[in-house]
Order: sequence, then C-alpha cells, then structure tokens
Amino acid sequence: MIAGQAAHVAVLAREAVEALRVRPDGCYVDGTFGRGGHSRLILERLGPSGRLIALDKDPDAVAAGMKWADARFRMVHSGFARLEQVLEQEGIGELDGVLLDLGVSSAQLEDAARGFSFRLDGPLDMRMDPGTGRSAAQWLAQAGERELEEVIRTYGEERFAKQIARAVVAARAGGAVATTRQFAEIVAKAVRTREPGQDPATRSFQALRIYTNSELEELSLVLPRAVARLRPGGRLVVISFHSLEDRIVKRFLRDASQSGAAPPRLPLRAAELPPPALRRVGRAIRPGPEEVARNPRARSALMRVAEKAAGP
Repeated sequence: MIAGQAAHVAVLAREAVEALRVRPDGCYVDGTFGRGGHSRLILERLGPSGRLIALDKDPDAVAAGMKWADARFRMVHSGFARLEQVLEQEGIGELDGVLLDLGVSSAQLEDAARGFSFRLDGPLDMRMDPGTGRSAAQWLAQAGERELEEVIRTYGEERFAKQIARAVVAARAGGAVATTRQFAEIVAKAVRTREPGQDPATRSFQALRIYTNSELEELSLVLPRAVARLRPGGRLVVISFHSLEDRIVKRFLRDASQSGAAPPRLPLRAAELPPPALRRVGRAIRPGPEEVARNPRARSALMRVAEKAAGP
C-alpha cells in the first residue's frame, strides 16, 4: 500500500456474502476484487472443492490478489464485462453466485497519481486500468463543448453542466487541463451553488470517471451475462453507490423477474407464459449507522439481491 494511503474497507461485506448463500462446493465470481474484502469472506465459507474467480481492471488490485496462495482462488486481470470470456478460459460452466461491488476503492481515491479525487492534486487520469483507453485529461483536451455538457449532465446529473463545459473550453485556450486541481478549480468557479457539505466538483468528477471507464455500459452488459451463467438457485448480489447504477440494476431485476411476453395475438394463459429468469430476494439493503460511522464512504451504498429461477 502506498504510504499515507487508506486501506480499502469492503462495504456491506457480511451482508453481501450472506446474501450469496455460499455453498462449500460452489463456484463463485467476485466481479470487483478491490482489495479482497468480499473474496476473503467467500473463501472462509468455501470447502476444499469450492472455487472463487476474482476479476478486477485495476493492476494494483490484481497484484494484491496474485499474492493470495489458495488453490481455490483465481485472480484475473479483467473487467466484469468480459465475464463470459473469463469463464470460458477457466473452463467454468455454471455459477452458484456472482457479486458486483460497483464502488471506487479507497486505494484508488487516496492515490493522487490515479486522478480520481478532487481532494488530491495529481494527473487527471481516472482510468481503472491505466494501461488501456484514454485518460480523462485526454478526452477533455479534444471534446467539444456540447459533448462536454452532455457527459457532465448525463453521468454527473449536474444542473450546471452547460456552464462547466463552457468554462472548460475557455480554460483550454490557455493550456491543457491536465490535473485534478485544475479541473476542480474550473468547476468551482462555474458552479454557483451546491448542497451543504458537497464539494462543487463532486458531480463533475463522478461524470468523468463513469464516462472514462464506460461504467454504465459495462454494468448493462454484465447483468444478463451473469444471470445466464447462474445455475437455478444461484444468487446475484449487486452493491451500487449512486442513482445511475442503481437505476440500471433495479430495472434489470424488475424486468428479469417478470414472466415473458406472449407473441402478438397468440392466446395464452398466464401459466403458459415463459417463466421469469429471476426472483428478487428481499428489499434493497443499506449500511447501518455503525458501518457508516466506521466507513463514511458506505453511506450511499445500496445492495440488491436476486436468485436464478428454476427452469420451466
């Protein structure tokens, strides 16, 4: 761990792993390893024949996972959108559970070189995997004002997106916007008001991070792929941290838990309709006050759980 860097604390760790209902001989995927908080608890419940595949885009997270010496565990450098390819490579068919923790890790936020935080000055990178794709600074350097506005409004739900986009374009005329501090100062001058206790740059940093890493697109891809790989009774557990993520998860679970539609003008009774793929389990779960007190970053977390339905 980098000097001065905060250790990452997995949010809703016990609740998430309990929701998976880990079988000793089961096969599970932790789609967002981070620093292994959830994976460690899954391994505690697995028997000698169980398997756990952990995925992560972040090379630092992968390096941490590679140090684990456990024959039941496999660390893979990959985003969860490539779940099917990873399972094929590992020779795995059906799964007993998939866990997705969509939050940014404390290790990423507290490393100034990664560029995720407006509180630390560093290069405006924001890539989960710094070895692939464009950095946030590279995109800011060439995006047009309308594109900037659209991304900041869509992914940051920022009502001052137009003013921020105009300010970024104006600032670019004097040189590249290359650091977190530069971008945060540009945003602060363009945002007239903000909720008490929230930094003016919060929403814009969220927007750049989500867009840079195609986070919502990858989430939309992995959900049906994960369900397709679950065996009947297998569990899908998703922890989201903002409304855009949770909206995708909530709608997917709602749609997948409803019976399929009948072909037009074909008279069918309800019992004859295609069965739903999933059964939602309980209500959405939030961290309790004690967890939030220990780990303030948990305050926005929301966990949803679903179970693969039996076949027709």
